[in-house]
Amino acid sequence: MKRLHVHLAVTDLAQSVRFYSGLFGSEPSVLKHDYAKWMLDDPRVNFAVSVRGHRPGLDHLGIQAEAAGELDEVARRLKAAGRPVIEQRGVSCCYARSDKAWVTDPEGISWESFFTHGESTVYGEDLGPRAADGAAEAMPAHAAACCSPSAAGCAVG
Repeated sequence: MKRLHVHLAVTDLAQSVRFYSGLFGSEPSVLKHDYAKWMLDDPRVNFAVSVRGHRPGLDHLGIQAEAAGELDEVARRLKAAGRPVIEQRGVSCCYARSDKAWVTDPEGISWESFFTHGESTVYGEDLGPRAADGAAEAMPAHAAACCSPSAAGCAVG
């Protein structure tokens, strides 16, 4: 079963954690100095906030697969939608190890589909501008950090 993923960039992590913990009626399942995540079942969503974005607000949306086959299914649908898709394998991002497929919708919103298969001790790496198979022009300018549609944006390996 898949889960909706929402990632917001925030300016004050502690204030956001207080607000969203109150809204969701639970504490984050992951809390780091720069990142917090709630894995909610009602509604079924992976909701994350971090101070790692370039501007406050919606950073990206996504679909979290709970099996590798689900990720392959979502990636096939993204490719059929006719937008450039960037696939990543074994990346460290948001303190997790994942395989991903990224796409940007016609309005410029980044969508991350991913299957997490482990934890990571690092958030990821901010390595500068994206460039992958000519898709960089299609990706929003704010998405140069770890959780971005870029082979250069995440720590691979």
